[in-house]
Amino acid sequence: MVSSKLKLDDVMDLVVNAIESIKISGTPAELYEPIDYILSLGGKRLRPALVCLSCDMFGGDLPSSLHAAKGIEVFHNFSLVHDDIMDNAYLRRGKMTIHEKWNNNVAILSGDAMLIKAYDFVLQGNYQNLNQILTIFNRAAIEVCEGQQLDMNYETQAEVSVGEYINMIKLKTSVLLGAALKIGALIGEASDENAELVYDFGVNMGVGFQLMDDYLDAFGDPEKFGKKVGGDIISNKKTFLFIKALELDKDGVVDSWLSKEIFDEVEKVEAIKGVYINTGVDQLCIAEMNKYYDTALLKLDQITVDNSSKKALRDFSEYIRKRVR
Repeated sequence: MVSSKLKLDDVMDLVVNAIESIKISGTPAELYEPIDYILSLGGKRLRPALVCLSCDMFGGDLPSSLHAAKGIEVFHNFSLVHDDIMDNAYLRRGKMTIHEKWNNNVAILSGDAMLIKAYDFVLQGNYQNLNQILTIFNRAAIEVCEGQQLDMNYETQAEVSVGEYINMIKLKTSVLLGAALKIGALIGEASDENAELVYDFGVNMGVGFQLMDDYLDAFGDPEKFGKKVGGDIISNKKTFLFIKALELDKDGVVDSWLSKEIFDEVEKVEAIKGVYINTGVDQLCIAEMNKYYDTALLKLDQITVDNSSKKALRDFSEYIRKRVR
């Protein structure tokens, strides 16, 4: 057994090195080169880190957890490739998206291959409880698809409530973080109760993480954020900020921009951001984000391992929480 008190930086370094070591090659080159391309773009590596941090917290074999961690990260990147096609996104992590660099057909097929490779990595772990791990993986995978479909539905749906939106981002974003943690817990032979608590920790942290992404899409630094700032505003995406602005904007500024089919993108972004600030929606978003992070930490507190073993996960939560500051 590896010590369950490793520092966050040590685990992150191990995870980053493991992901960077992934080389998926073959012919035809057009199928495999895009996979290496998107994996080489970096990213926060949050999800694979959660697999390893959870396994380590419960005293599991950290090197063994790297197989599942790779599977989770490749699956996540598969979902991004297909999401970028559906969103017609030009940038991912500050670089051209696969469908822009190649074309839509290449991006679809490369994404499909990544999904298959994700399962290959999990299988390489040869885990004793593989059926249980794959059940969690499969449930998260289908829920991610459900969340993406809801996200697309909401683009044309006239009214979306905050509750509907939170449910959508739980499916699209949060459940994969929860699944990563629960899979790591199972590899570490955690009790069923502890495995469920760490899953809940991840889901709540994931909602906070997505709310922060919503905020950064409007107010972030594009160089640090890695995506075009204001993209959600331009596409009328029903984020927490947008939904609350529609509710609180008494001057009808948001409604007036919704009806425009031809507009200056910079002007629209600045106008809507002005509504966010004037109505206090920007601060409401940060408060909502903090609520979910606080709930996540309460779940972490309930896990029955010593506090020193929880430190790396607690530090991880604070690390991603502070991206907004």
